Order: sequence, then structure tokens, then C-alpha cells
Amino acid sequence: CFGEKDFRSGLENGILLCELLCSIRPGLVQKINRLPSPIAGLDNLSVFLRGCEELGLKGSQLFNPGDLQDTSIQANLRLERERNVRKLKNVLITIFWLGKASSVCPSYDGPVLNLREFEGLLGKALSCFRMTMPPFICVYFIEPLFNSASQL
Repeated sequence: CFGEKDFRSGLENGILLCELLCSIRPGLVQKINRLPSPIAGLDNLSVFLRGCEELGLKGSQLFNPGDLQDTSIQANLRLERERNVRKLKNVLITIFWLGKASSVCPSYDGPVLNLREFEGLLGKALSCFRMTMPPFICVYFIEPLFNSASQL
């Protein structure tokens, strides 16, 4: 569903995320802004995050819209790579909690979140960072996410 885009760039305009909410609870998203502009993307991300709150997610389970902004220009800096990992982790955590919320939503009869599949997605999404980061980044940022997700 991402086409040739990577995980972050496939979600940055918020369209897929809003479509996901529509499949979980029809009518939750009134309008998806399909204009190819950063403002339209931020609008969709705000709609998505409000929809997540309506489904019961708490603020601590939601990413910040800035977590999906394009950071490719800054990716050469070590500190920016660390921030990118944290931002991607935040997005994945929101998707994880949305999956949990959808499993108890009466209007949703689609697939239920499979924790092993989620961990696989997480591994694929972060694998490009693992190869370019010092080991301490993996230990402090990536591995704790696997551990906390498997305890839920």
C-alpha cells in the first residue's frame, strides 16, 4: 500500500491513516484532504489523531504530527538519526494502540492486530536505521520498544 515509498513517507500526508480510521469506524473521518501540500498533510494528521482519541487512545499513545515530517536533509547528523528513530517509534506505538482499540470496536470486523506481525513491521521499518547507528541507539531506543510491545 506504500507503493515505492518508505514507511514514513507513505504516511506523511495522512491519507492512509485517515483511510484506516474509516475502515475501523465508518464516518469517523468526514473528509480526507487529498491535495498534495504539507498543510493538507498536517490537516489529515490532525484528523487522524482526533479520531484516535475518539476511539479511546490517550495523549501518551499518540505521535506528534512532526514525527512524520521529512527529515532526509538532516539524516547525516548522528543526533538527527537518533531523533528519527524516536519519531518513527512514536508513530509505530500509535499504530499499535490503534490496532488494540480496533479489536474492541463494534463496527470493525476486519483483521485484528497480530503482535508478531507488528514486531515484524517494526523490525523492517527500523532496520535501515540499525545499520547506520551506533549500537547504543539500538539498545536504548529500538530494543525497549520490542520489549514493551511484547508485554502488552
